Order: sequence, then C-alpha cells, then structure tokens
Amino acid sequence: MSYRHLIPYIPFVLAICLSAGPKASAQQDALTVTRLRCEYKTDPIGLDVLKPRLSWQIQAPDRGVVQAAYQIRAAASAEDLRAGRRLLWDSGEVRSDSSIHVVYGGPALKSRQRVFWQVRVKDRKGRTSPWSEAAFWEMGLLEPSDWTARWIQPDLQEDTKQSQPSPMLRREFALRKPVREARAYITALGLYEAELNGRKIGNELFTPGWTSYDHHIQYQTYDVTPLLRQGANAVGVTLGDGWYRGWLGFGGQRNTYGERLALLLEIRVTYQDGTSESIATDAGWKTAVGPILKSDIYNGETYDARLEKTGWSRAGFDDSSWKPVRVVDPPRARLVAPAGPPVLRIQEITPVRVFKTPAGDTVLDMGQNMVGWVQMKVQGPAGAKVTLRHAEVLDKEGNFYTENLRVAKQTDEYTLKGQGEEVFEPHFTFHGFRFVAVAGYPDEVTPGRFKGIVIHSDITPAGTLECSEPMINQLQHNIQWGQKGNFLDVPTDCPQRDERLGWTGDAQVFAPTACFNADVAAFYTKWLKDVAADQKPTGAVPHVIPNVLQRLNPTANSASAGWADAAVIVPWTVHLAYGDTRILEQQYPSMKAWIDYMAGKAGDSFFWNQDFTFGDWLAFATTRSDYPGATTDKDLIMQAYFARSTDVLRQAAIALGKTEDAVRYSELLSKIKKVFNEEFVTQNGRLSSNTQTAYALALGFGLLPENLRARAAERLAADVRRFKHITTGFLGAPLMCPVLTDWGYLDEAYMLLLRKEYPSWLYPITKGATTIWERWDGLKPDGTFQDKGMNSFNHYAYGAIGDWLYRVVAGLSIDSEKPGYKHVRIWPRPGGGLTFARASHQSMYGPVSSGWEIRDGRFRLDVEVPPNASATVWLPGAKAAEVTESGIPISTAAGVQRVAQEREAVIVEIGSGRYSFSCPWAK
Repeated sequence: MSYRHLIPYIPFVLAICLSAGPKASAQQDALTVTRLRCEYKTDPIGLDVLKPRLSWQIQAPDRGVVQAAYQIRAAASAEDLRAGRRLLWDSGEVRSDSSIHVVYGGPALKSRQRVFWQVRVKDRKGRTSPWSEAAFWEMGLLEPSDWTARWIQPDLQEDTKQSQPSPMLRREFALRKPVREARAYITALGLYEAELNGRKIGNELFTPGWTSYDHHIQYQTYDVTPLLRQGANAVGVTLGDGWYRGWLGFGGQRNTYGERLALLLEIRVTYQDGTSESIATDAGWKTAVGPILKSDIYNGETYDARLEKTGWSRAGFDDSSWKPVRVVDPPRARLVAPAGPPVLRIQEITPVRVFKTPAGDTVLDMGQNMVGWVQMKVQGPAGAKVTLRHAEVLDKEGNFYTENLRVAKQTDEYTLKGQGEEVFEPHFTFHGFRFVAVAGYPDEVTPGRFKGIVIHSDITPAGTLECSEPMINQLQHNIQWGQKGNFLDVPTDCPQRDERLGWTGDAQVFAPTACFNADVAAFYTKWLKDVAADQKPTGAVPHVIPNVLQRLNPTANSASAGWADAAVIVPWTVHLAYGDTRILEQQYPSMKAWIDYMAGKAGDSFFWNQDFTFGDWLAFATTRSDYPGATTDKDLIMQAYFARSTDVLRQAAIALGKTEDAVRYSELLSKIKKVFNEEFVTQNGRLSSNTQTAYALALGFGLLPENLRARAAERLAADVRRFKHITTGFLGAPLMCPVLTDWGYLDEAYMLLLRKEYPSWLYPITKGATTIWERWDGLKPDGTFQDKGMNSFNHYAYGAIGDWLYRVVAGLSIDSEKPGYKHVRIWPRPGGGLTFARASHQSMYGPVSSGWEIRDGRFRLDVEVPPNASATVWLPGAKAAEVTESGIPISTAAGVQRVAQEREAVIVEIGSGRYSFSCPWAK
C-alpha cells in the first residue's frame, strides 16, 4: 500500500504529536476552525463562480491568536475528504494569515459538480488545529448548452394592459428507478412558485428575483431529492406578473420588460445506478388559470378560493380541460446563478390590538411598521369576501390614512370556498404597513386570527447597539427595521407606495450602516452587477437600479451627484466592511467609467456642473420670508462628489495594484479640489453656500486646504449652535455628526443626535415611529402630514446616522488600511450624558465588540477581538499609569502589545481576545 498521499500532512501530524499533552491542557489550548463559507454562503448549491472564495473563522480561548498557516483540501465526496484520498485539490501548507476570501486553486470546475472541503490552521504559537468539519459547494449550470429545457409560455388569452390571473403550468412524468439525487433548475419571465407532488419546492420568495432583465436573469437551484418518488410524479408552477410585467414605477406603467410570462424548468434526476435523465419544460406541458385572479406588487392580490384546483401538482390530476403551452425563443439575457441571498419569510408578528376608527373601520395594529403581508384564518360561507387594506399611519383623527401610497392600492381580497377553516396568504405581492383595515370578515376580528408575515432578503443580522438613552435604542431599532423593509432583493427607497425602486442615492449614503447591521456583502454583490449592467455606454449611472425609469422614459436623466456615485462608493464600502478585493476587481470598469464620464463632461475646466442633479434632497425648509431653507448650491454638491468618487477610485486602484491609474486619478483629484476652492471657498474659509451640508461635504471629503479647515469647522459648529438643529437633506445628514466629531465639536454632534423636536432623528420617535421616515417632518408637530406625493414612513436614508452611532458612540470602527475588521479601531467618545453604550458586530473573522460604562467615577471599556485579528484601543481621558486590564496594571496584561500616552488618551495595541479596561473618569 502506498502512503505517498500522506506526505503533505506530515508537518501537521508532527505538530499535533509534539503539542500533545494532558487532556485538560489540550482543551484549554484548543485551536479549532469553524463557520466555513463559500462566497459568503454556507454549503451553497447552484454556484456559477468559477473560482470560488473560501472563508473560515478560528476559535481559541487565549489571547493574541494569529494564523500562521493554513491547509485546505477538497474532494468529490465527504468520505474521501475525511480519509484524505482521491483529493481534487490540496493546497499544502500555505504560510499566510489569510482566513477570508482564499481562492479555490484546484482543477476547473464543471456544471453540477459538488466539492467537499475542509481546512486546518497553524497559529504563531505553533499549535495546529484538527481538520474542520466538512463543508461543500455545488456548481450550477455553467453553459447554455447544459440546459435541455425550452422556454414555454401559457397559451392563454390575456389583456396584458391590465393585471391578469396567474397562469398555472403542469406536467406529469414517471421515474423508472430508485432516485439517488435530483436538482431542479428554475427561472421565469415574471415570478414563479413551484410545486412537486403537492409540496412547495424551496422556501424562497419572489423568485427568480429582480435583476436587469435585459442583461441577466437569475435561475434557482433546488435539491428536490426528498420530493420525488419512483413511479408517477407531477410538477406544477404558478407564474406572477412581478417586476417583469406588473405595474412598476410612478407613471402608471405595465409590461416594463415584456408582455408575456414564461417558464424555464429542468429537473435533473440521477438514479442509484448512476444513470440520469432530465424532465424539462417543452411543448408537452399544459396550462390553466386558477384562484389568483390578480397579484400585483403595488396593488395586492385578489384570490378566489372557490377556483382552487385541488391536487393540480400531483400525479393523476385531470387536466383534460387545460390548454397547451407555446415553446418560445429564449430571451437575449444571460442566465446566471444568484449572487445574493433569497427573499424569505423571516418572522411573524401578532397584532397588538384591534380597534375601530372614528370612520368605522375595523383595524389591526401590528405595533410595527413592517414589510410583507398578513396571514388570515377565516371560516364562513362560500362566496363571502374579506378585504385587507394596508397603511403605515393613522391621520390626526385616528382614521386609516392611505393618501401617501399615491396610486398603490396595497389591498388583498379573499373569497372563501366555505370548507371549514381557511388560511390565506398572498403570493406575488408585498405591502409596507403597520395598520390593516379588515372588511367583510364573517366573524369577530381578533388578534389571534391574523399574523404579520415579515419578509426580506435573507441578510443575517450582524450588528447590535444599545446605550443608556432609550430613545437612541429605539432609533437603532428603527434603523434596522428600515433596512429589513427595504432590502427586498434590491435596496429600495420605500416599500409601500407606487415606487419601491432601487434608488442609488439612498443606497450610497446608507451602505456603511447597512454593512454593520447585517451581512449584506452578497446582497450588494448581486445589486452592483445590475449597476454595471444598466450603466450607460457613456459611463453615466441611472438614478434607480434596475433602471426601469429609463425603460419607461428613454430621455430620463441620469448622472445625479450623490446618486450615480453609488457605483463607486458602495463597492468601496463593501471592500472595507468585508475585506473583499474581488468586488473592486469586478466593479472597477464601472467605477472608472463613472469618473471618466464626469471628467469628460468637465473637460479642461475640471468643473462638473453640466448634468441634472437632485441636490441635498429634502433638506430643511421653512416658510420664513427671511430664510426659505438650507439650500445648497447644486454645482457645489456636484463638484464635491466629483472629488469624493475620484478619491475613492484612486484608493481602489491602489488596493488593486493599478499604479498608473492611482497616479492618474490622484492628479485629477488635485485639479478637482483646486476648482472647488476657486469656485466655492473664500480666503477665510467661508463657503459660497453657507449651509451645514456645504461645510459637511467640504470637510468630510477633504476638499479644503489645510489652513482653512479649522475655520470652516468652526463655521459649521457655529451654524449648529445657532439653529440648534440639523438643516441637511439626504446627502448632508450622514456627514454632520462625523465631521463635527473629527474637528472637536463632540458636544454639538451629541446635541444634534439627542434633539427631540423637529427636525431631528428623535422627533419621529416622539410621534410613535418604528422605522425611519423619508422626511424630517413626515408627520408635522400639529398632527398634519407632509406632501402626500412624497411622504414615506419607511425610508432608510436618514438612518445613515447609524454608522456614527457604532463608530463614535460605541467606538467600534474599521481600519481602512486592514479592511474587513482584520484590524479594528476601538475609540469610544462618551457624551450627551450617556452612561453606557455597547456595540457588537459579527465580522468575517468572528465577533468584535466595544462596550463602555461610566460608574462611580470610573470608565470601564470591555472589548472583544476575534482570533486572527487585532485592534487599537483609545481610552479617552486616561493616564497610562492608572489604567488596569482585568484588574491588573495594563503593562503586565496578556495580549497587550503596546501602550502609549498621547495627549489626553491612552492608546493600547492588542491582539485577539476579551479585555476589560478600567481607569478614573473625568470628562
């Protein structure tokens, strides 16, 4: 017998043997590898990334753990992997501290191929971990020729100018032998829900998802092995209009991408004897309509349970009256596997009360502005109809208010079949709501008969924050719920009115907060592919992605400052939060094209002011004759963002080793800044637009010469003290508190945060808000509403303050030199009368946290840094000789690598582990 295959593992075996000792000692010093992921996903199936990236986390009980080497091995089966035989790939021992985004280096991957993998690591203390548990990934269909299925359309008479009944398509088939495994590959023009032998395939919603359908359409891969049986089987699919041909945009348009729905489905069955066959869409399928009479994203669903076709997705159903289907040519768009997470049912909410409005409506109060729908249990006679209308708020008199929905109906109608208790949930619609008006219910409306079903993309929660001020905790709650409600396959502006579009400006300002709140790397990766796909050949970036506005109006504007810049800023934000360089590589042509577009427009003047721009959207306005509001010159905003995005591209070029580009865009940046100062800045540091936004942009983007920055910061702080409130809109608001903090005006920053009167972040909370509002005064102090044409009560843009809460209030932030929390900056800045604050984040390396408390004249800071990461800790107002860590002098504490006194702070360099610092506190 040959033992040659064991040679690569001898160093690891020797290390294990040499480090062996008493059992208790081994447990104490245990080094293990956990949370294996491939392309941000756990055991994914249906990948089309040809060089997948592998990540893992290290666990160890001691401090200062750094990976010194890793070894990855991969095999075609878990058994071979565990035995170390017939390996597809063995990396050997790689001397590296990389534990995230390690690129698979084995043979080229093939369609449907499953690869099992595991990893073990060695740390700098000489310890070697055991092999991790096995993980896997499975490839999807990589080539068009891998599909045997044909695109089919229901051959039904339709009036596509109006919402139509949802078509149902079915096919029966027989399996001759016992099944070993089976996969279903499914996509559609429109939305689909699939069933196999009477059971739903998968738990994903709104499939195949919303993408730039002209360029690429996603397909999903499902393991359907448990749903099949030897002998007779049946598959059924229901189609919905969705974003493809439903009402979309705010101009009353339908059929944005096409008029006819279509299906592509292939079930690949592998028998236990190793043979295989495919069941695919073709001319043999049949179609009919059923109980879903209408189902539209904006308007809701009309469902008649009397029209249900019992057993329609089971073998033996009588489909003799069903119509044939048409085989049609495939769309020009490329079929791709999903890069992002699916939309799922995430949680259920029970109504907190049922009440009657003054107008006589029976209303459910969910207690939370949410996105999804209501599940209803009902019993009554056949033909009885229940209507559910959805709204975010009540008016001043306590009545149901829907004017801010514009033309979106947000209404579900259910007609009973009269056969005992019936349970209704809509299929191809979602609503943004807190209140539900129930009409026609045949019994008493009670909370126990209804549930709110919360849906959103499956973005795993990653960040937490709390402090001693309950209203800030509610603000954090509102920020997170605003994100959940608007991260439904694309980052939308709002989830309720006739819009719900991927507005780029909102996404750009909120991205840092989003990355802290949840694991959104894959979510943004998917959306950014559409940003690049829908970007114009000139490099201009549309206002919304996917770009439905351009399809509805070919002459629509693009290239708005602060909106189009999402093409540059969001990839960079993802890179910083997740240490992801590939997203920069993939998006770099798009990023570069946007900068080159602005530079081309500016020409030799280097002054970009030639395009339409939204400006500082929804900034503070008044009815005062002497002060109409805080209007910032749009030319100033455009030039500021021209500089900002150029600077980000310059940094991306450095990160990617593109030296020539880095030099080129550095030179361009200098010229852009020069023009900014010539056009908008006086010799004394006064800006031509004397607004908070103007100063926040100039200081936050580093546009001013060194000698004028302090003066400009003082002008900004003075403006805040004069107004005692914020005056910015979408673009200025995220920068205000950070800029004030950076320039020593922490009190002013906390004053803005803690203000409870309009305009402020806390004012909506005094009015009962449970999400972030679109406007500072969506509900005015007198109880009336702002402009009904633009007044969402679930709009995350102003939630961008969350980034400052994490970084400054709690003190937890990223080091841009070592992104992805490889090195963490922990620098809390207490203020505003807070007595404690704490934040935690599940990083790529593991949990990182910062929590401080002031009590009995002492400042305590608890810190956690994951293995294979490090941190710099600032202890404000401390003296090194007075600082302790876990009760002992800091100079003798394990894991502490350096201690330095810098002015009024002690700076501590630490390795991984948990620490507790303490020192006397004097503000």
